[in-house]
Order: sequence, then C-alpha cells, then structure tokens
Amino acid sequence: MGHSLPAKAARLMTKILVDGVEVDVPPELTLLQACEAAGAEIPRFCYHERLSIAGNCRMCLIEVKVGGKSGPKPVASCAQQVKDLPPPRDNLLNELVTKSATVEKARKGVMEFLLINHPLDCPICDQGGECDLQDQSVAYGRGGSRFDENKRAVEEKFMGPLVKTVMTRCIQCTRCVRFATEVAGVPELGATGRGEDMEITTYLEASLSSELSANVIDLCPVGALTSKPYAFNARPWELSKTETIDVMDALGSNIRVDARGDAVLRVLPRVNEEINEEWISDKTRYAEDGLSRQRLDRPFIREDGKLRAASWNEALAAAAKALSGDPKKIGAVAGDLACAESMKAALDLFRALGSPNTDCRADGAQIGGGARQEYLFNSTIAGLDEADAILLIGTNPRLEAPVLNARIRKAWLRGAEIGVIGEAADLTYKYAHIGAGPQSLAKLGAFGDTLKRAQRPMVIVGAGALARPDGAVVLRAAGKIAAGLSKEGWNAFNVLHSAASRVAGLDLGFLPGQGGKSASEMLKGGLDTLLLLGVDEVALPRVGTVIYIGTHGDAGAHRADIILPGAAYTEKDATWVNTEGRVQYGRRATFPKGDAKEDWTILRALSGVMGKTLPYDSLAALRQKMIADHPSFGQVDYAPGAADSANFDAGKIGADGELSADPFRTPIADFYLTNPIARASRTMAECSRLRAGAHKVAAE
Repeated sequence: MGHSLPAKAARLMTKILVDGVEVDVPPELTLLQACEAAGAEIPRFCYHERLSIAGNCRMCLIEVKVGGKSGPKPVASCAQQVKDLPPPRDNLLNELVTKSATVEKARKGVMEFLLINHPLDCPICDQGGECDLQDQSVAYGRGGSRFDENKRAVEEKFMGPLVKTVMTRCIQCTRCVRFATEVAGVPELGATGRGEDMEITTYLEASLSSELSANVIDLCPVGALTSKPYAFNARPWELSKTETIDVMDALGSNIRVDARGDAVLRVLPRVNEEINEEWISDKTRYAEDGLSRQRLDRPFIREDGKLRAASWNEALAAAAKALSGDPKKIGAVAGDLACAESMKAALDLFRALGSPNTDCRADGAQIGGGARQEYLFNSTIAGLDEADAILLIGTNPRLEAPVLNARIRKAWLRGAEIGVIGEAADLTYKYAHIGAGPQSLAKLGAFGDTLKRAQRPMVIVGAGALARPDGAVVLRAAGKIAAGLSKEGWNAFNVLHSAASRVAGLDLGFLPGQGGKSASEMLKGGLDTLLLLGVDEVALPRVGTVIYIGTHGDAGAHRADIILPGAAYTEKDATWVNTEGRVQYGRRATFPKGDAKEDWTILRALSGVMGKTLPYDSLAALRQKMIADHPSFGQVDYAPGAADSANFDAGKIGADGELSADPFRTPIADFYLTNPIARASRTMAECSRLRAGAHKVAAE
C-alpha cells in the first residue's frame, strides 16, 4: 500500500515514494536523482550529472507506480523529471521502484545486450579495477552469453598523444562526445554509422585540440578511452594515492597523485565544486613524467666556468659567503612554483640579513602592496556560475586556466554575455571583441551598457595586462570599471594570476622593502648575489653570483653559480594559495630525488651557517609563525569573496598615468611548456609539437 497524499503539498517540493520511503524532492530533479536522494543506488553508463541527458544506455530503468499500479514498461530514470510524472491518483503518492523483479530483469537484459559485442579484455585492459561495466556486470551480468555470432570489431582511432583508444570496447554511451561539445567547447568528437555500425571518432582522424581533452578518460565507463602515457604501467591497487593541490596554474585544482615507489605514475582530478568541479587540464594530468627527468639531485658549485658536484656543507658555505656582503647588494626573487613556506623562510632570512631586495613578481607585474582585494579573484571561481556579464582584460583563460575557461563557457551557455579586451583568440565561446589594447578600457561601447544592466557583472584582469610598464595604470582603469559595478555582497573586480605562487607571495609581503629593488630591477643586474627560488621563465643577469634553489636543470640552473636542489610540489608538504585567495595544503606523495631537500629546510640550514638562525625547526613551527605574521594563512579552504570588501574601493588601486598603445599579450606562448616540470615532460613536448604542426597547417 502507498502512503496517502497530504491535503496541502509544499509548493516548491514534490512528495513521492522511493521503494516505500517518503521523500520531498525538487520537481526539477530527474527520477534518477530523486531515487539517489532517497538513498537508492541506480546503475548508469550514459548519464552524467555535468552533461546533457542522452538516455541511450537504458541501464537506469526503474518502475513508476501511479495510483499503486505500475506502468506498461520500465522507465529510463535519467530522461524523465519528477515534474513529468502524472498527477497522483486514488489519493496515493507516485512511487518509484528500483528493486523489483521487473527492474532486475530489465537491467539484466540491458547488460546482456551491452556485453554481446564487448571483448573479453579485462585481463589486459587498463580500466580493470576501475571499470563501471565490470562493477555493474557483477550485479547484473549473466554467467554465459546466448549470442553465438561473431563479435563486432572496430578500427582504432587516433585521438592524439594523450588518449589511447580501443573502440571495440565502446558501448556508445556518448559521454566523450557530449563532454567535448558542451564542456570543452571543441566539438571534435562525433558518431558515424547507425546500429551495430555506429562508431565514435574524431573528425578527419585528427588529434583532439582541447586543453581539457583527457577528461574523457575519466568519463569513459569502459576501457574504450584510456590514458596513452600510462598504458600498461600499473594496476590501481598497486598505487599509493595522495590528495594534493595542482600548481600548473593559479587555480589550485584539487588532484590525486598516484605513485608507486618513488615514481609518480598518474595524476587524477578530485571533486571540488568551488574550484575545478571534477575536471583538470591536460598539463596537470600529464606533466607528471617531467617529475623524474632532468632533475637536480645534488648540490653544484661553478668553478672555472663549469659546474661540479659538491657536498651540502660545501654548497651552503659557498652560498653563505656569497650572501655575507653588503645587504643592499643581495636580493631574492621567487618563481612561479615557489611554495608559501619557502617564500616565508627566504623573506625572514633576507630581512634578518638587512636586505630589502625581495620580490615574488618575477614577470614584473605591477600589483600588490595594498589591500588584499587588489590582487584576488574577488567574485570567486564558483561566482562564475552566477555571473551574467563578464569582461576579460588582457587574459586568455583558455591557456592560462583551462578549467576556469570551461566555467566561463558554462556561464555563456546559461546566457552570460562576454566581452574581451586583448587578443582575439578562440576561447570556445562567442564574445564581443572590444579592442586589442588598454585604450579600449576608456570606451567599452555597447558592452559597457551590458555591464551596467547586469546583476552579477565580473571584470577579470589577466597577468598579461599587469606585467608591462603601464600595468599599474591598467590596473586602475580596470578597477574604476569594476568599482561602478560592485554592490553589497558582490565584488566585481577579479585578477586571474597565471603563477601558482603569486597570491601566497603577495599575502606574505614578499615585495621590495624600504628602498628595495623590484624583481625587474634585480634581474637586470647590479647585485653582487641573487637568490632564485625556482625562477626559470625570465632573462637572468649575466653578472654577479646566482644561487638557485630549484628542481630541474632548466634556465635558472644553467645560469646558476651555486645550485641547491629542492623538492617538487609532489615531494613536500606545502601551502598554496590560489587566485581567489583560498589557502590549501599540498601533501607529499613521494620523497625528493637523491640529495635534494625541501626548500624551506635549505634556507633554515643556510641561516644557521650565516649565524642568523631562523626561529623554526619544523614545518609545524614555520606554519605557526606564518599564520601569526599573516593571519590569512590560518583560513584554510576559505575564499574571502566579497565578505571582506566593505571598505574596498577598486577605483583607487594601481596608479594614474598614460596608457600604452601596445596591445595586450598573454604571458603563455606555449600552453604545454610553461614551467620546468612541463618542459622536462616528453608527453608535453609531443603535445607541443603536434599543436605547433596543427597551427602551421591552419596558417597554410
């Protein structure tokens, strides 16, 4: 017997039964979501909560009872919403049945059809142990098959260097097609043929061009799309799994690092609705082989123009001697991958030595030194879901933060209007191109009216707009636009950084002290000794002594006179602050290579040699000091958003001056080769080569 219908149902919720349990659910939910809200588990292959409904695998069949009677046949629960149910009859609530004999029989029939053509590849399939088809066949599979004909075979498809295809395993769920079209915005996947001849393929057998393409591997419920670089490397149960934070851009995507022994074998996304949802960029996923190549695993000292291996005591003594001169003639610059702990230790050491020459803005960005809101993504990343008008200034988010770009695309699909001042690049969505350079900030035209009408407008300033001589003037011009759009509970001013270390450095005050030199000035020369925390992306001075703390034999190590090998982001417990000011803790997955040490411990040891011992001996003590000196580091996993913006006037940041006529340029020349880890990766090198070839063909 069903439960009787209440006299007055709630207006915003619908009361239904799921396997006899009464639940209130929003009418917009699908029947599948309603069942899961009640605790019932529904198998599925084609349905995914972030993709459009396809309704083509039929694994999610359930019974729908109206007035206590079942319909003529089971219903695909993913393709029907609660509001589509007929009105209750005979004073009985509608009921969804997920565990009846009819449902069980229907699902077993669907599973049998799916397995008719599926090859018996489980022993050699990389999806083994993580396969939805395997899991569901345990519950709904038959012991044998009634199908005697030959299984179909499908030719392999080329999808580039990242995605390995075994399309004979494909069950045509079309998740990959929908992801490429809807989320990535690069509709390069599709289906050809009909019925048994249907095949998923790329158009013209070309490599996928999206920076998010490898997410189709996570989406594929069978082994049709797997990771090409990871193929036949390991089984999931052999790997140690560490939850940590990505540093390939400033977004702070949540990731899981899977390692075996001292080798990182793969990087996977973790779900975080406020940052990366469940996507990561191809660089985040596949630069991991760069962690084991071209590594600095022992200290080096340059003698007679050549580097030679040295002991730690020798290298630290040489570094201490180089830094013991005039405090005004020594300086420190932090690179894009420096963690908060290493910057705090370097800052404390140089202030103890009496040097004001410290800077975390290796690219010369004209930002920082004022209120925290001046350099944060104040509307928050999740705030993009509310935005109805977005102005991009000097940024190409597709290259600088691909996951954020997918979120902007989602806002555009929802109806948000987008304007761009900068390069007219393919961003995967339509936008109004207002102009190429900062002169356009003064005349937004029709898009200015769009911003004023918007309820939740956003102004996003990129690193390319700030790392130029007139960066501070651009900052003020953008701030004035945002100041007129902000309202209570909504700060429209946002900065999209491209360096993972930048916000933490600005929070720490890793900036020039009284009378100190900026990074641009220090990198031009004029100092006796320069300490680099992984600075590889800019031109380095030819004169003076250079001490390099880093992980790879990249540009900084080639120029260095003293090399102190540090730990990569997967090899240390470290604090990272993303572009919206969210403090997150990265965790160690493997140990540093060879004799390399964690960066802050190198600086702590160096301070001891110099007689300026830093006041912390452990990571916990360092973090305690960091939080005491800079309270924002105590607000873990918190994005301030507009909460702290009551007295912030975006129109007063930056500086007045003359705007240059030079067009904006993105700081990223090659998406796949932006840092030492990526440049050491064979996979990233292959992606870069293919992308360059594709651009050459397109140009011709």
